[in-house]
Amino acid sequence: MTGRRGPFSLDEVYLGDSLELMPGVPSESVDLIVTDPPFAIDFRARKGNYNRAGDRVLNGYCEIDRDDYLAFTTQWMAEAFRILTTSGSVYVFSGWSNLKDILIGLDAAGFTTVNHLIWKYQFGVFTKKKYVTSHYHILFAVRNPKRYTFNKIDHYPEDVWEINREYWKGKVKTPTKLPLQLVQKILRYSSNEGDLVFDPFLGSGTVAVASATLNRRYLGFEIVEDYLRFARARLARITDSPPPV
Repeated sequence: MTGRRGPFSLDEVYLGDSLELMPGVPSESVDLIVTDPPFAIDFRARKGNYNRAGDRVLNGYCEIDRDDYLAFTTQWMAEAFRILTTSGSVYVFSGWSNLKDILIGLDAAGFTTVNHLIWKYQFGVFTKKKYVTSHYHILFAVRNPKRYTFNKIDHYPEDVWEINREYWKGKVKTPTKLPLQLVQKILRYSSNEGDLVFDPFLGSGTVAVASATLNRRYLGFEIVEDYLRFARARLARITDSPPPV
């Protein structure tokens, strides 16, 4: 594997709008995409949820207007399909509110959905007149349903994963952050050492960090400069760390 993909260096993360940057990624050059895109739910990024203080949450969260969400989703997923290898896969995180747009986008791009995973975390935001949402959906889809990477690392791989959130209490953080353990589990199932893992909505950088710890190559885009700086700092801290056994 070379050290570049088109204009982009591997094992690097870039500042910019993914819809503008993704066309520069060569076709069939990425092995796995793992991403947590904006949810179009008028997310209040600095609200003191999940045992966090709002003044320690980095500002700048870039949301998508609800009326534009399907078009936005369809556009980036079409690019995702193009840049994946013929044996490539995509994992997309989604809340329930606009899950239908994610499903429509996957179908429109040409993906075949293999599994609808549920990530169950320890608790959600307190509610008064509805059930507390304490899970995310993870859509696992592939370009070619007859040929894709799936390492059966568990004898009985269930589609509900109970993994706790990471709170980083008392530390500066981005408003949304996937647990490292969760992303590492995805990478172990759907990629091999040396594969290129891409995240077009990098956020706190967990996908890149997980890739680095498991000897995968990575590439990521992030539109918010403070988030990108946060992700690069995380990557710098783990560069010389040995991979987990």
